[in-house]
Amino acid sequence: MTPDNERRAHQRLKIKVPIEIYAQDSTSPIRGATSDLSLTGCYIETIFPFPIGTQLEIKLQLAGTLLVVGTVVTNDPQVGNGVHFTRMLSEDTEELRAFLDAGEKKG
Repeated sequence: MTPDNERRAHQRLKIKVPIEIYAQDSTSPIRGATSDLSLTGCYIETIFPFPIGTQLEIKLQLAGTLLVVGTVVTNDPQVGNGVHFTRMLSEDTEELRAFLDAGEKKG
């Protein structure tokens, strides 16, 4: 059962996945981890969050490395960012779906 104010199309799994973030006009990655992850987005914990609307390239470190393009949709100062995935290769989408399905079964 989801709350009435829940806007997400896919349930997020509370899981830390190592990531590398490349912001617009940046050549060096910021390393971190997700605090939750779904097929269409994630939450990144960081004390220096990005402004809403910032486009990010994110490398998710699952069994392989998935490259995702996303847009920052929430900014929580000194906490982190919510990111909505806007582009991903179909094979990466399927790998992420399998990873999340396996995680839900464990939980």
